[in-house]
Amino acid sequence: MYSLTIFSPSPLLNPSFSSKTLTLGFRPQSHILRCPQRNPRIPISCSISQVHSYGTVDYEKRPTLKWSHLYRRISMMENPSLGSAPILEQWEEEGRKLTKWDLCRVVKELRKYRRFKPALEIYEWMSSQGERFRLNTSDTAIQLDLISKVHGVSSAEEYFSMIPDASKDKRTHGALLNAYAKATMKEKAEDLMDRMIKGGFAKETLPYNVMMTLYMNLSEYERVILMINAMRESNVPLDIYSYNIWITTCAAMEDPEEMEHVVDEMRRDSGVNANWTTYSTLASMYIKLGHFEKAENCLKDVELRITGRDREPFNYLISLYSSIGKKEDVFRIWNYYKSSFPSIQNIGYKSILSSLVRLGDIMRAEEIYSEWMSCKSGWDPRVSNILMGWYINEGLITKAENFLDQMHEAGLKPNSNTWELLAEGHIKEKQVSKAVSCIKEASLVERELIWRPKPTIVAALLSLCKEQADTASLEVLMKVLRRAGCLEMEEYKTLIGTNVKTGRAVDA
Repeated sequence: MYSLTIFSPSPLLNPSFSSKTLTLGFRPQSHILRCPQRNPRIPISCSISQVHSYGTVDYEKRPTLKWSHLYRRISMMENPSLGSAPILEQWEEEGRKLTKWDLCRVVKELRKYRRFKPALEIYEWMSSQGERFRLNTSDTAIQLDLISKVHGVSSAEEYFSMIPDASKDKRTHGALLNAYAKATMKEKAEDLMDRMIKGGFAKETLPYNVMMTLYMNLSEYERVILMINAMRESNVPLDIYSYNIWITTCAAMEDPEEMEHVVDEMRRDSGVNANWTTYSTLASMYIKLGHFEKAENCLKDVELRITGRDREPFNYLISLYSSIGKKEDVFRIWNYYKSSFPSIQNIGYKSILSSLVRLGDIMRAEEIYSEWMSCKSGWDPRVSNILMGWYINEGLITKAENFLDQMHEAGLKPNSNTWELLAEGHIKEKQVSKAVSCIKEASLVERELIWRPKPTIVAALLSLCKEQADTASLEVLMKVLRRAGCLEMEEYKTLIGTNVKTGRAVDA
């Protein structure tokens, strides 16, 4: 599965590409971390949510607290299998009237944290209320997007087929196009894009960016250029995303002259403001090519474009500076980050810990981890997993186990990835029963979320079970795979192969 993010400034997130040479000069900046006039923030994905208005206008009085109370009740429901509807019904039985704005705001927050199932259940409940909430095509598009994420593309197609023709506009078409692109269904995406162009639903930039992102993820760079040309022929303006994709494409095609041309064209485009994301993307390209000096110049440009209360560029700067081995700059940005905000969010701690691990400064990473623990800003197991992963990679299985014990003592709940990391450590030590036990624990975490073990872990465990003739561990593993729905999936069937054909392990 490929990600549909338009671009990822961090080299850890960008799709890999190869290139030999890349020349694009930027003038070094002598002053950094200034705050020029505020530039508008631009979202970082081709999301259908960009066209959602929640059915409100600017002069409406919007309640500040009610939606957040409802969000917490839904996100923390004890029995997710019952769905969101009973909570909504109970809310109104308690005498609190639900408004469309409240519900859509809750949906937005749920989508932000990838809680797609309860978000879809809210829309399904709203749809069941007749004309009460006056759902528009933006709502229909979001519901289609959620259906594709929860039930798959085929269900989204079925839903789209039932939408009245009058409601099939650029938003609903765009939602289906995005679903195809996320699933890398190129032929269906291309067919739908053709129909959108013929139907007049592709007069804006977003669908072109979705298609270009699809082609980027498939490494079909020539098709990205064709889409750029199609936009020009149709007088569809390029936005910052379009240029970022184009820049990345030129680098991937090892065409530095064209890349320089694109950057110059972007600077001349009065409709586009080259913000920090563009320069972080350029820095990522240079880092991949080993042009660290040019990357550093781009990072200075990123610093110049930090505006307002935007935390995101700090996280990218920390990551990118660590990628070129600039530990002093990592700490400089980190200290400036801490002085700029009353508190640092978990994502900030993830950035600094990942960077220090990359730089090999585990002692300082452990100190900052202790600082995070003392802040009690909200438990995020992904922060702990950074150190856990380092211990496992270094073969420090005992230290990893002690680290897990410390998490438990502090009342911190590991997530499934924590257990999978520990399983990988036990696999390295050929401790198959302990590894299988970890996988079993991973399967018991957050049952409402879809979880399946990494195929590489399953393959290693099957091999170890066979090598050590450990039928007891094999039985436990097969039970876990069955409960996770893996035995019906071709990817896992292939892995199991002849290791387990019939008998107790499969039938357990």
